[in-house]
Amino acid sequence: MKIQIEKKDLIHLLSRAQSIVEKRTTMPILTNVLMEASKNDLTVFATDLGVSLTDSMPAVVEQEGQLAVSAKNLFEIIKELAEKPITLLKKENNWLEIKQGKYLSKIVGLKSEDYPIFPTNSGTGFFKVESQVLKEMIDKTIFSVSTDETRHYLNGVYFEQTETHGYNMVATDGHRLCLVNRPMTPMKMFSEFSGIIIPKKGLQEIRKILETIDGSVEIAVEGAQLIIRKDKTLLMVRLTEGKYPNYTQFIPQKLNKIITLNREEFLTSIRRVSLLANQKSKVVTLSFTAGKLEITSVNPDQGDAKEEIEVIYEGQDLKVGFNAKYIQEVLSSMTEKDVEIQINDHLSPGLMRPHNDPNYLCVVMPMRL
Repeated sequence: MKIQIEKKDLIHLLSRAQSIVEKRTTMPILTNVLMEASKNDLTVFATDLGVSLTDSMPAVVEQEGQLAVSAKNLFEIIKELAEKPITLLKKENNWLEIKQGKYLSKIVGLKSEDYPIFPTNSGTGFFKVESQVLKEMIDKTIFSVSTDETRHYLNGVYFEQTETHGYNMVATDGHRLCLVNRPMTPMKMFSEFSGIIIPKKGLQEIRKILETIDGSVEIAVEGAQLIIRKDKTLLMVRLTEGKYPNYTQFIPQKLNKIITLNREEFLTSIRRVSLLANQKSKVVTLSFTAGKLEITSVNPDQGDAKEEIEVIYEGQDLKVGFNAKYIQEVLSSMTEKDVEIQINDHLSPGLMRPHNDPNYLCVVMPMRL
């Protein structure tokens, strides 16, 4: 294998692979990327056996071939080189020679045959989805994904088609639940009125790709794999097995107290007051009275804080405790000017949603004061 490639193109390929390759693994080969030079392209493969990425960039290919090399070592070297073409040459001992101008280095490589067999797909059954819509749905749910390994089916976001041909994304960790619905072109990706569980790492990698894309992206489900495709970039995510719980039973109904607040004012107040909250529980107290909300935190070891903001509320006085981190993450996922809190009493879950977006909601469980 011998190629010449622009630094920016090689950095593009290697930077995307960094978060996919395993840093600590019982399979050392997974810390490597597989490079393949063919025709007029350099293709890089990266996998942790759960998330797999294939991406290509144009290159001058003098000699075709394959080689697996350390993703981190190669990236760190290329990052320090000048913005000029780089020559990569596979040596007979499976080392990789890197040359640019008067710079020359060699790093240890591995035979391509030692690299895991990459998952394949039929290349059919793809549907177009607006990249920014999919990215928004991920942003509004991913922070609520559970990290409890004993309930693996909660370690991802549930993606389903609704009866009205819209699509839901749902995530919960047992302390909070987020649900967003957005209209999309009807897709026969999975059986009618059922969905798939996309693991958190896969979602993070999907989001990174979506950040760089304008317009639409193609998606498909084949067997136990979710596939995202855009031009020469192909990301395959192994779906989580198991049945997602009936999340609708955790969404409270008929909440009789509704408070409307300025989102940014509420968020900055929570941030300030929570600085002195208990570092373990992160609890802050929200005390609602007519037209006002007082936010307080008490930490016997550090001090206390409180702040008052104006709200739209005419109901009875109410005092309830919430985890400040959960509230901040919910508010940060919204962009609207005003938000609503709906609740019954200090023991009932609170429902938060944008004031003018009925298709996004977050349920947060209260904490004992």
